[in-house]
Amino acid sequence: MPDQDLPPSIFHMLERNVGKKIRVILDPAYGFEGTLTAVTYEPSGIWLSDAEAIVLRSTIAQPIPQVASREERSELFLHLNSVQRIEVLHPTTPRR
Repeated sequence: MPDQDLPPSIFHMLERNVGKKIRVILDPAYGFEGTLTAVTYEPSGIWLSDAEAIVLRSTIAQPIPQVASREERSELFLHLNSVQRIEVLHPTTPRR
């Protein structure tokens, strides 16, 4: 196994979520959403398909960042050194 700065548990967690829709936050106001298609060890990173660039905004009244805008992307590679947070997005079902 190649030298890694990240523990193997990070890669195992990511590999379990291949095929799911995720949100990757690069800084407090910018990130990407897309389907996790692959995890690479060298260089350590992830591949997203059907990706969208997102801009996040928060206010004093709404301190939890919300998606303010989206821009279509196709496929992209994100190096894990530049990632602050990864969220797995679950499909929402309407309540009755």
